Order: sequence, then C-alpha cells, then structure tokens
Amino acid sequence: MTIDRRRFIELASGGVGGALLAACDSQGPGSAQGVLRFAERKNESVERILLRHTSMDSARRGATVAGDAFPSYFISERTPLWDAAARGAWMLEVNGAVKTPVRLTLDQLMKLPGITQRVNHYCVEGWTAVATWNGVRVSELAKLVQPTGDAGYVDFASFDEDYHESWDLESAMHPQTLIAYGMDNHPLGPEHGAPARLHSPIKLGYKNTKYLTRVTFMPARNGGYWTDRGYEWYGGT
Repeated sequence: MTIDRRRFIELASGGVGGALLAACDSQGPGSAQGVLRFAERKNESVERILLRHTSMDSARRGATVAGDAFPSYFISERTPLWDAAARGAWMLEVNGAVKTPVRLTLDQLMKLPGITQRVNHYCVEGWTAVATWNGVRVSELAKLVQPTGDAGYVDFASFDEDYHESWDLESAMHPQTLIAYGMDNHPLGPEHGAPARLHSPIKLGYKNTKYLTRVTFMPARNGGYWTDRGYEWYGGT
C-alpha cells in the first residue's frame, strides 16, 4: 500500500493533536495547549522535511478542472467586492523588511513576468479541486522589493474583513506560489478573490489569502485569521 505525502501528514498529526481536538473546538481544552503546541512543532518539522521547498504539484492527467464548481469561501457576510468609487483603484502594497517597497496597480502586476499552472487546491476539510491559475510568482515580487537579510516570513493581508495569513519565506518563494489574477484563463472573479489572490498547491486552502491588498516581508512570524483560531500555522500539503 502506498500513502501520498498529504495523507502521511494527516496520519502523523492525528496521533497527538487529532485525539485532543476531536472532543473540543479547534483550539482544544486549555489544559492541552502545551501538548498541542508541541504536536504542531513536530508536525511542522515533518512537513518541512517532506516538502524541502523543491517538490512540484501537478494535477493528474485527465483530471477535470472544477470550473464553476470550485468552492467559494470568505469571512465577510457577503462576497467581498472592491469598491473603486469609495476606495480608489485597487493596488497591491508590498512592504515591510524590504529595500524598495512598491505599490502596484492590477495592470502593473499583470505586466510582470507571469506563468500559468494547472494544479490541485487542497482544503483542510479533505476535498481537492483542480484549477488553472494565471499570475505572478511571489519570488518575482521579491526581486522588485529586495527583502532585507532579516526577512524570514511573509504576511498576506486581505480586504475580506481582517483576513490574513503568514508564511515562511521558503514556502512563499516556492516557484508555484503565485499572486493570481486569473483562473482558468479568465480574469479572477469576485467569488474567488478578485482582483488578485495568493495561491499555491503547497499550502492548504486557508493559507491562500484571497482579496489580496498587502504583502509584508517580516523578520518574525505572526499568526493569521485561522491560525489564531487553532489551525496549524505551517499548513503545508
């Protein structure tokens, strides 16, 4: 019997953390917090070894693109829409521990060297969907802003209420980690994070911030909307 990498991680993490979480909310009982933090650190070390930041994802041959069936999610009461009349033109701010912070319009973002990739999207709930993503590698943004030597993490913030998630720099620089502005060779729609969103198959869906407005390079990691609520910070697939 063979077990793929994602299934191995699920089984490995289930031994300690899963048993504790089964009977409580995502953060577990207060008495278990120390054990849960220990389990998460162990899980992260296993995931880092398995990923090594060189593995590449690809949808299996013959897999059907989800298209309109690709699930939509957001935390606002309704689908977030960028209101240009009230907020002005959308721009992506890239700042923090960098030498040359920038603010990019959607047109400027789309003029950067881009790629198209047909990959899997992995949800923490267990489902997987295939889509084609059009966008710019986060590593291309890094070339523009030149992160300083102490930059080890990246935070991706959204206009979907206070949604954000932070990543380790190695994962953010993975060649399949994109700022996506298109899905299935069409402009990104509001239900999937327009005008632009983060997407990478190497992280679970909740780590892929939609409705993106800011990318911040940081010397220390912070949390995120779901990781502050008990979900695993690393969130690798």
